[in-house]
Amino acid sequence: MRMTLCQAVCVSVAILLNIAGSLCQLDVCGQAPRNTKIVGGENAGVGSWPWQASLHKISFPGHFCGGSLINKDWVLSAAHCFQTISGFNVKIYLGRQLQSGSNPNEVSRTVTQLITHPNYSSTTQNNDIALLQLSSPVTFSDYIRPVCLAAAGSAFGGGTASWITGWGKLKSADTSLPNTLQEVQVPIVNNSVCDKAYGGKITSNMMCAGVNEGGKDSCQGDSGGPMVSKNDSLWIQSGIVSFGEGCALAKFPGVYARVSQYQSWISSQIGSDLPGFVSFNSLESSSGSLLLFSLSLTSYIIPLIFSFYLFS
Repeated sequence: MRMTLCQAVCVSVAILLNIAGSLCQLDVCGQAPRNTKIVGGENAGVGSWPWQASLHKISFPGHFCGGSLINKDWVLSAAHCFQTISGFNVKIYLGRQLQSGSNPNEVSRTVTQLITHPNYSSTTQNNDIALLQLSSPVTFSDYIRPVCLAAAGSAFGGGTASWITGWGKLKSADTSLPNTLQEVQVPIVNNSVCDKAYGGKITSNMMCAGVNEGGKDSCQGDSGGPMVSKNDSLWIQSGIVSFGEGCALAKFPGVYARVSQYQSWISSQIGSDLPGFVSFNSLESSSGSLLLFSLSLTSYIIPLIFSFYLFS
């Protein structure tokens, strides 16, 4: 049946409105109003990383993994955190600064749905990504708000400044976790360099970060937490803490799940109120990248719809 011109226009408008709806998370994501200073390897300031999540076991209270808030209903984490833990045994804390002590800006939620990537491999750690649906939506504040996610095709060149946060061990030999949220700045390491260090184990679904001399890295307890980079005024999550050779060893950067590889998967699982996906290219100016991304979608969809009108 031939689509009329009026129908084609209506469909065009509907699709563009849907695109606008999927981009609305960009109004709030990646903003950290209280993040006024960055210092590597030290205590993070209160509210500096408002998307940071602390995951606890309900049956045996205590932090075991990190995560990041990506909209009012979902937290992103690592699949390997849940190999022996069900989603119903997880409590998520947001707005937390201290593991022991007063957290006046904190809220907590249980988990109604845990989704690990269907192709996650516990042997290779490929596709080390998971989604957790909160038992009820959270209200955003200066201390609790979502991070933006790296859009498909984003490029984080070697040397790109990145920050990792969490309550993981300060040294691999430590028997306890720090009380205060930690932050450290590390540069991205090219996959080709990282792959040589790990003997060919690094896939295109992974990315690496660290310093050659060691001493700055994520460690046990940081798993599932975010690695972020700043794009103009927005913080964008590039990676999810996955694995490494020890902690902060020289010539062995930390390995992270590459978030930009999973835009389609994340969107298909969440369905609505999608996270804010932002294109990042550390080799080029990022100014206006979101606008260009939106316009490229528009320029592709409009001709496609009118082709249906002309040839149906």
